[in-house]
Amino acid sequence: MTNPSKKLGVIVGVDGSVSQVGMYSMSNDSQLIWYGEVLTGPKIGAFLTINQNDVRIIATVASEKVVDQQNTVRSVEFDNRFHKNSINRVITLKTKGVIEKNKFQITSQYVPMVGNEVTLTTKEELDLVFGLEPGEDSIYIGKSLLEGQPINIPINKFFASHIGIFGNTGSGKSNTLHKVYLELFRSRYRASILDYSQFFVIDFNGEYIGKDTFGLDESNKKIFEIDTRSAEVGQKMPIKKSYLFDPDILAILFDARPATQVPFLRNSLRMFNNSVTDADKFAQLEISLIVAILKGMKQVGSDAKDNWITAALNMGVSVDSVTNLKALRPNQYHNELIISESVLGTKIIADHEPTSEFMEESGLNSLKKELVCLFEGATPIKQLYYFLEFQKVYVSAWKSTNIEFINPLFHRIKSAFESLEKVVEIKENLNDCFKSMNIVSLVHANQEITRLMPMLLSKMVYDEQKSDVAGNDVVQTKHLIIDEAHNILNAEYRNNGDDWQDYRLSIFEEIIKEGRKFGFYLTLSSQRPADISPTIMSQLHNYLIHRLVNEKDLKMLENTMPTLDRNSYQMIPSLGQGETIITGNSMQVPVFVKVDKEEKNRPKSDDIILTKLWTKNGWLSFFPESTTTTHATTDWSAR
Repeated sequence: MTNPSKKLGVIVGVDGSVSQVGMYSMSNDSQLIWYGEVLTGPKIGAFLTINQNDVRIIATVASEKVVDQQNTVRSVEFDNRFHKNSINRVITLKTKGVIEKNKFQITSQYVPMVGNEVTLTTKEELDLVFGLEPGEDSIYIGKSLLEGQPINIPINKFFASHIGIFGNTGSGKSNTLHKVYLELFRSRYRASILDYSQFFVIDFNGEYIGKDTFGLDESNKKIFEIDTRSAEVGQKMPIKKSYLFDPDILAILFDARPATQVPFLRNSLRMFNNSVTDADKFAQLEISLIVAILKGMKQVGSDAKDNWITAALNMGVSVDSVTNLKALRPNQYHNELIISESVLGTKIIADHEPTSEFMEESGLNSLKKELVCLFEGATPIKQLYYFLEFQKVYVSAWKSTNIEFINPLFHRIKSAFESLEKVVEIKENLNDCFKSMNIVSLVHANQEITRLMPMLLSKMVYDEQKSDVAGNDVVQTKHLIIDEAHNILNAEYRNNGDDWQDYRLSIFEEIIKEGRKFGFYLTLSSQRPADISPTIMSQLHNYLIHRLVNEKDLKMLENTMPTLDRNSYQMIPSLGQGETIITGNSMQVPVFVKVDKEEKNRPKSDDIILTKLWTKNGWLSFFPESTTTTHATTDWSAR
């Protein structure tokens, strides 16, 4: 037999979805015991039930006040009014949904009516409000703040969506991000998740590189600790050649100027990708360049030959190999070069081709073999750098490009390639390069790599997933998790000449708008949601909101979260550590939750206890007396 509900009052006024309840008594206990159940009293944020025939309308308390029956004269003074038996309590309710046929749903079909009786919401009703569809799989995340009810998140509605986790530093957002994925891997689907899904975590602060993070060991997890600051080469990220050697990516990486440097890069990369298929093709191309320079020495720039020699020496060619080239100069009367004053040079060309005699005497034959060996022994990044060096010689030799416009670019190219060499490993394909969980730590990366790596990795993984799924059923999923997302998704400088930001935002905006249909899902965590592109924010489906106090951040949430009601919004600045509001497609109503904190397996984001740190390091040994509380007195007369 069902226990009767605790009657609290009656509806005395209705204004849209807001109702006023005249309470039968003060009923101001924070908790009430009713038939052995501890239920939440009618306080701000608590659930109450409005009974209307067979329908139970679920509402939350939005405000409360008292009406004094003896208060017939308005006065600022306290006299004999507000006596226990002279005041009535009135509360305001905001409708959330209805329970009909033992199922909770959001609908406008039923509205409160004057005279409807209001009762405490029972545990059974709360289970329906917070509950899931019959048979729906879920993970446990914590307990509701007011009711103490276990809160479960439906797996399909939550993880097959774009997720936003926001909160000030120290509010618990890192713990929440880790907790939701930790519980996912603890679910009964663990084995299948590891087989059919991949997760990529971009970690700017090194919070998720612990041994047991996400409950996974080395067999299922790979950590890339990107390090550009150490003298030793850091751990390298596998990147497909086609993604790194892309003119748009490199133009941004090198901060190339649109008028002169970008066209140079585009033309050079097109030739490199199409013509330089192996070391022999590279060597033949550059030997042909020096022959062309030597054949036309009267027409080319006076420094063209020396520039070619410098490029060769920078590549690692021995000084002896270019000795004859350095001595060569044109004969004024013949189509010949001379090596010394006393020896007439050999004929350069016959039938428009360099003679074999010339190739041998000038040392170009042996030089070609040396170029082949050096190119074969170089990494793909160095190979591209060598090619660009010779391309600079090519475009400047016949004055097609002013060398003064190109030289500044090469200073940036050298610096960027030195950083890339430490962190990137060029691959023809990505087979076996990644595991189920992949964590990319950028805490030790320089600024160039910090802004390049997330964009490069995200575009590469997304394009691979899109290529595999397009036109086919989704049989695998990719999940990209970005902690401190404001670092790379800041929209403030868009269209202000920041090519990095324009290109980067266009990539992530495409991912968040189109990725869901390809089984590619994005999770963003940030302490500054106002800095993130509004386009990206508007496409998120589920939110976990921790404490935020900045007005711009709160305004951004208000404008982009249609499922967040006004009362919940007003509570955000007062949330405690680990307390969050879950709202979005996965939850029928916004829910205040205290997220469980793991005792051992959690991110490296705990607050530092300074007194413990200082005690550990022996500072207290200098003070034999207690230093917990110090009362200092000074005798100034003794000075």
